Amino acid sequence: MCGIFGVIGSKNAFIDIYKGLKMIQHRGQDTCGIVTFSSRFNIKLAEGLITNSFDENDINRLDGHAGIGHVRYPTIGKGGIENAQPVYTNTPYGITMAHNGNVVNYFSLKRRLIEDYHRYINSEVDVQIILNVFAHHLSLEKNFTFESLCGCVEKVFDEVKGSYSVVSYIAGQGFLAFRDPVGYRPLVFGTDGERYAFSSESVSLESIGIENFEDVKPGEVIFITDKGKINRKIVRKSDHKACIFEWIYFARPDSIIDGIDVYNARYRLGEKLAEVLKDRRKEFDVVIPVPDTSRTAALALSTKLELPYREGLIKNRYIGRTFIMPGQKKRIDAVREKLHPIKIELKDKRVLLIDDSIVRGNTSKSIVKLVREAGAKEVHFAVYSSPLKFPCYFGIDIQKTDEFIANKTDFEKIATEIGADSLTYLPLEKMIEGVGVRRNDFCTSCFSGKYDIPLDQKDIDDIKKDRTNSF
Repeated sequence: MCGIFGVIGSKNAFIDIYKGLKMIQHRGQDTCGIVTFSSRFNIKLAEGLITNSFDENDINRLDGHAGIGHVRYPTIGKGGIENAQPVYTNTPYGITMAHNGNVVNYFSLKRRLIEDYHRYINSEVDVQIILNVFAHHLSLEKNFTFESLCGCVEKVFDEVKGSYSVVSYIAGQGFLAFRDPVGYRPLVFGTDGERYAFSSESVSLESIGIENFEDVKPGEVIFITDKGKINRKIVRKSDHKACIFEWIYFARPDSIIDGIDVYNARYRLGEKLAEVLKDRRKEFDVVIPVPDTSRTAALALSTKLELPYREGLIKNRYIGRTFIMPGQKKRIDAVREKLHPIKIELKDKRVLLIDDSIVRGNTSKSIVKLVREAGAKEVHFAVYSSPLKFPCYFGIDIQKTDEFIANKTDFEKIATEIGADSLTYLPLEKMIEGVGVRRNDFCTSCFSGKYDIPLDQKDIDDIKKDRTNSF
């Protein structure tokens, strides 16, 4: 999971990109980057957060009418500025590119690019694969047309397995965006009549004053020329399987993804969880959300069960999201620094804690311990998702089966493992109903183990080895 933003037709692309990326900073905190185009590419990459990496001096230096930006959360490849996006190649034309997703066959394609296409990959970030596959096929085209461009993206669809929503600028030609045929990761497109912008989440477009937006469709290519002509085509049709974790955890509650607003999806998930717990409502004195993602679901549950809702944990907003931090020790240390209890809301209470999910269990264990130390009589834990049990190869950094607490111990013992008096999960069917209402076209592979594209075991082994060596 990462965040991407791009714009063309802007009076100052840098300012638009900077504003847009700030709104999706939650999607990646390791590195960030902005590339603009005037008569040349103007590039700045940095480690850390957007607000710490760019200042007023960059407004004039990164000038131009078009550009793309990125915030990164590492999946393939280690963290660090050497693997920051956007990335660039000077042939053909000069192309810069950024993506959100995960290339499953990164390592086998990297070998092929070097051996067969003679294109050397000088970083460990997987968008380099997409860029170089695309650039190779574009370099074989005699004429630059929208149809030839679509043909090159089709070659990407043929060769690159995995999830990828892509924004790109081609020097002297225009702005390119496309989404993989399955549509795992979100991509929103909008315009105000002058500017055309793309982002991982709709809230970024609204932040720069673009209220008219829609989703880029799975398998769709959109190309906007430097003169403002829009070309779009669905070049590959497939069953749409958007990642359900976007609504559970990743996205901001004020975003709309694939026509489903995140806030109401989380509210419905809270109501579904209340249905599961309705016969036990007398066992709890108070409902406490684990901030921030779980607030909406906790509010819905407390309303449905007619239980008091209270803020019992205060978040230090200067600590990033622990789930997307690289390395288990960093995640555990961050929990201790991130949350502080309001003891008056917890002391002598039978507390029902609401969270979005449990992955490795260490974060949940630390939170339960914190609440107990604040004086809670009992601590019950409930999550509005199903047990996470299977690796994700499409953009979440959980790619080894033994990382999941649900696979390490019997289900009945997980509550004991995290120190809770009880543990409740939301069944998979209710989770899908809660997010989609009448839709069920989601990727749920990390919950169900059912993958929507064929996976090669050698590619999986390469990914596991990469993640083991990254920490």
